[in-house]
Amino acid sequence: MYVKKPFEHSPQDNAAADDRRAIKRRHLIYYLRVWDSDSNALLGHVVDITTEGMMLVGEHSIPDGRSFDLEIRLPDRGGSGQLKSIHFKAVTRWSHNDVNRSFYDTGFYFEEPPGESIERVRALIAEYAFHD
Repeated sequence: MYVKKPFEHSPQDNAAADDRRAIKRRHLIYYLRVWDSDSNALLGHVVDITTEGMMLVGEHSIPDGRSFDLEIRLPDRGGSGQLKSIHFKAVTRWSHNDVNRSFYDTGFYFEEPPGESIERVRALIAEYAFHD
């Protein structure tokens, strides 16, 4: 499993980013896989997530402004054998090399997510996020 190291920023950069972000990003205990529902291609793994968007790390750069029907497949923690997933529409906002140059970080914004998907994202954060 790949473990991401944060970029080094000056304190001024961090303060500006904190001012822009209204909702705290949540890091998960799993790097959940994110799939393009149309092609069934793995795009990457969730690094952090909010009810407005997420960042993923993957092997390929994704062009800005591209719309996707995405799916996050959740682990079967109860042993039921049923695949659980969250489907939503998202647009890429940016994509650039990760600290590890073999990977790319990509930011997604959720496009008018249906209420049910947002509730499932909230439940995902409650169940899988590190609690600080």
